[in-house]
Amino acid sequence: MTKSADHSWTHAGHGLPDSEPSLNTTAIATGLQLPAGFAAIAGDAELGPAITTNLAKVEKKLREAIANSDPLADATSRHLVEAGGKRIRPLLTLLCAHLGDASLPAVVQAAVVVELTHLATLYHDDVMDSAPLRRGAPTAHEVWGNSVAVLTGDLIFARASILVSELGGRALGIQARTFERLCLGQLHETVGPRPGEDPVAHYLSVIADKTGSLVAASGQFGAIFSGADAAYEDVLVEYGEKVGVAFQLADDVIDVTGVKVKSGKSPGTDLREGVPTLPVLLLRKAAEDGDQSAVDLLTLIDGDLSSDEALAAAVAGLREHPVTAESWVVARQWAKEAIDALAPLPDGVVKESLSNFAMAVVDRAS
Repeated sequence: MTKSADHSWTHAGHGLPDSEPSLNTTAIATGLQLPAGFAAIAGDAELGPAITTNLAKVEKKLREAIANSDPLADATSRHLVEAGGKRIRPLLTLLCAHLGDASLPAVVQAAVVVELTHLATLYHDDVMDSAPLRRGAPTAHEVWGNSVAVLTGDLIFARASILVSELGGRALGIQARTFERLCLGQLHETVGPRPGEDPVAHYLSVIADKTGSLVAASGQFGAIFSGADAAYEDVLVEYGEKVGVAFQLADDVIDVTGVKVKSGKSPGTDLREGVPTLPVLLLRKAAEDGDQSAVDLLTLIDGDLSSDEALAAAVAGLREHPVTAESWVVARQWAKEAIDALAPLPDGVVKESLSNFAMAVVDRAS
């Protein structure tokens, strides 16, 4: 449930959307790099190697989980895994597991489950969004067609369900409720707000379901399967929900302020596709309140943006309008609330990394 740039962290493609924060330059033992905000992990002599080792295990088990004796199913299932990605969700599971015993085998399996679930939604999102690219490569539906892409998403979710069922009934319940929210978020985004419903409130609800829910489950799984203090679960769920929303809101602003990213997504992609984003929703509200500059800009945005010139003019106008700065304020407030939610956690690298990551998602250019 993401955009063409791999947002389903995922919006019409939302989700920790994977135009996730860019990699930092710090590599750890195996040569793997961590996303921005997680430098404290790499600098910790104990945590760094442990996380790196488990990330390598996750990668291996991901490939094992999607392997299929049927050549077509094997090729379509491997398509996105081999395209890469930041593995934000499994990383959060592994990190939060260090609030307990991160060496327990179920921790890695839970991390694989959340990434498989994320991957499954991306196949479906790309079909619904008619996205041409994902992680810099042609999307599955562009290669094999819509039906095969949808069925591949179903197959990957089935593999995630098998793995999560082995973790027990509670894990299965969390997984099922999370997937329900992912589907409801996509449904509500597709049909739009009900008559009389505030469009901004509707939008925030959509991205909480499409992005926040799986991020929240990722941290919760880490706490559960490491045997961490049960009180930490609610903390990590609240953090995950809020940081997921912060990410998507920042992603919205980057669509009109950022530079072209590796996925091939250029500024204004959301505008051209008619995807509702916070800056545009706030612009519509400003127009309703009598802001003539907003009215004029909406005329351009709601017009024909097929030419590069028209799109560039719309992007420039929205970038300079006060609603873009207002959107940054809203995104950073969600990030601050995510950090505030971490207060009950013990001080240390886990808490520091989660806090730094929340700031990193709203302090990036792409």
